[in-house]
Amino acid sequence: MKCCQQMLSSRMIMLVVCVFCVCSTASFAATIPASTAIPIRFTHTIDSARAKPGDLVTAQTIQAVVLPDGVNIARGAQLIGHVVEAHPYVFDPAPYVKQTPSVLTIHFDRIVDRGASIPLCVSVRALADPITSDQANSPTREFEGDSPGTMILIGGDQFTPGSRTVFSPDRDVVGYVRKQGVFAHLVPNEDVRNGVLLNCQGTDTEQSVAIFSASACGVFGYDSITLTKNGSGSDGTFRLESRHDTVKIYAKSAALVQVL
Repeated sequence: MKCCQQMLSSRMIMLVVCVFCVCSTASFAATIPASTAIPIRFTHTIDSARAKPGDLVTAQTIQAVVLPDGVNIARGAQLIGHVVEAHPYVFDPAPYVKQTPSVLTIHFDRIVDRGASIPLCVSVRALADPITSDQANSPTREFEGDSPGTMILIGGDQFTPGSRTVFSPDRDVVGYVRKQGVFAHLVPNEDVRNGVLLNCQGTDTEQSVAIFSASACGVFGYDSITLTKNGSGSDGTFRLESRHDTVKIYAKSAALVQVL
């Protein structure tokens, strides 16, 4: 209060406001515990044939993330990262030569929400292409007259619009539809693609999953891409590879990331 009483100029007012912004950011950052799931959508295409180390990577949250202390990360908050490594696919016609894969490696550095910029390291639990992501946003109707249809989430979980319960393909209750979106305890799962094993851990707390299933794990829709490193157990850098095409993450692709 003394600082406020001693403000003598607009310049001092600006200084005090900045100090409080820094304090607020530090407090908010401390409220994001490890394993917190954040569903995001990439805002632009990242092409490993054109990208260079240091290039900007951006994504936005597609659902509010409710934190244990009651603070929310808003829908539309921005994740900002950068390209670490990028190599295009180059076909080698020589026989018996092992093809050098196309590579795209990315690290998310921070999240910006309502003016607060929070340092961030995340792993990638699931990644889906734009078509798969769009389908999970719209109800599927099996027959004419099935007006509400069924929302089928990435990974197979489903619910009926207007209901509050999310079911697994085996009809187990795995999540709930709340005012802010779809929430669930993450279910342990694993995915094997091209000999690479991805382990996805479960959570003891309810997480924001949006268009993803509680058990979603691995890559969906990108048939030629392998998630060879998802960032867990390291510095949060995730790596995509392809031995058939140049790796691209298209705009409007979605991912479910988790805080390290």
